[in-house]
Amino acid sequence: MSPATSVASTADTAEGSVDGQTPPTTEEPTPTYTIDELAATTGVPSRTIRYYQSKGTLPAPERQGRVAVYGPEHERRLELIAELQRRGLRLDAIRDVIDEMEQGRDSLNEWLGVGDHLQAAWTDDRPTVLEEDELQRRTAAARPLFLNEAVRLGIVRRQGDTHPPSYLVPSPRMLELAVRLDLAGIDLETAMGAEAIVRKRMAKAADELVEWFTGHIGQGFGGPGDAGSVSRSVDALRPTGVEAVQLIFAQEMQRALRRFVESGRVMENPKRNRRS
Repeated sequence: MSPATSVASTADTAEGSVDGQTPPTTEEPTPTYTIDELAATTGVPSRTIRYYQSKGTLPAPERQGRVAVYGPEHERRLELIAELQRRGLRLDAIRDVIDEMEQGRDSLNEWLGVGDHLQAAWTDDRPTVLEEDELQRRTAAARPLFLNEAVRLGIVRRQGDTHPPSYLVPSPRMLELAVRLDLAGIDLETAMGAEAIVRKRMAKAADELVEWFTGHIGQGFGGPGDAGSVSRSVDALRPTGVEAVQLIFAQEMQRALRRFVESGRVMENPKRNRRS
């Protein structure tokens, strides 16, 4: 206790005493709730509170006779669950985080830091707004009608009736790649069809990989499974994962093209689809 605190405490005691005797102190009683009162206080439905208990994320209440009694610790736990859910954690992951905290292995701030870490960008490609002159400069190497097709296909989007005209480019890198492909004789519509194929497959692969890696935390991913180790594994996965995707794509394209050549179809004169 600091000297100032000690002095203030002594003064308070002296003022509140009678004949030099310190009056008895009265403590505020700890608030208690029935399940319906807890639901009303926290905004969490009673059935959800029971569900959390069944999943082990909320401690069981105390019993006073036949009545289940909840306290401030249950209120705080429900607030914590809500915060972790806002961070994107599922209930089983929340239970694991709480177990780690209760066993003293990791703090809440460490696990919240992991959540922020997992959501960090994997690319610096960001939507940008360009004025018409700048957009034309970036697409000048492409065919004359390229920009019109880009607007039609949504690669570039006109922003209102601004003067001079401005355009939203959702992915500047994708626009750059489209220009390079156009120069190589791959028109925009064909390139976007290829992009849709790749994105559909990669979206499914990404979902499956997240399930795979998170299902192996502490058992092959993230070392022993603590917050710091998981963050280090994610840091390594970003550049290595992108490199692995490039490598696998190259290997699979090589395999598919070799099979195409071996089939003899390369010598055929394919019918060209005429677009209306």
